[in-house]
Amino acid sequence: MVVDGSSLAGRVAVVVGGTSGIGRVLALGLASAGADVVASARRADRVESVAGEIEARGVRTLQAVSDVTDRGSLVALRAQILAKFGRIDVLLNCAGRTQRGPTLEFSEHDWSGILECNLTGTFRSCQVFGAPMLERGYGRIVNIASLSTFVAFQEVAAYGASKAAVAALTKSLAIEWGPRGVNVNAIAPGVFKTDLNQALLEGTERGHELLLRTPLRRFGKLEELVGAAAFLASEAASFVNGEILAVDGGFLASGVNQ
Repeated sequence: MVVDGSSLAGRVAVVVGGTSGIGRVLALGLASAGADVVASARRADRVESVAGEIEARGVRTLQAVSDVTDRGSLVALRAQILAKFGRIDVLLNCAGRTQRGPTLEFSEHDWSGILECNLTGTFRSCQVFGAPMLERGYGRIVNIASLSTFVAFQEVAAYGASKAAVAALTKSLAIEWGPRGVNVNAIAPGVFKTDLNQALLEGTERGHELLLRTPLRRFGKLEELVGAAAFLASEAASFVNGEILAVDGGFLASGVNQ
């Protein structure tokens, strides 16, 4: 049943990092909910492919590449969206990277690269796309946090630090921009099986521990993140601001499971 205020029909959404993994699924989910969606990332072939999938859902889009580490590319993307659609209602920040390694041996170059993408890239995107939202007095920003925002994972200190900071940034912007009509929230996904992590999750001790810690006793399906994103992007979440919404099958609630 559709709840009043939950429709995204007529909304204009940009999904940064929206052509693979979580970003692609959320971009298509918002399109299915009625929004015009621009899914942008670094690779032109993927931008073109996802744009076709969005248009197949009966809504509008445009094709433009961008890189969260390059402010100029985000500014250019913003200009193209405003020229075609006249406004930006929703921003989803999905670009991210990770790398596992012992912290003692982890290079500053790799550390800086992860924070540049995950944290500074999110900050940069919020600045660029938040500006026209604040000018209009309306917007919805949804960042992507992580389980590692709250709990530590072995040998991914840089990623954990970046995602903990994304939560702090989300809350800071919520109290600064909320009074001006722009709600800022984040989603903390649990463990979702993708092409990139399937080998890690299946048949390894790490995968077994992650499954044991998830009370639903299964890994998530990426489509199960769409409801949270669509909710936070909609008028149904008009009084939700500064929240980190975990979609994790109960992982963060888990203590002893046997």
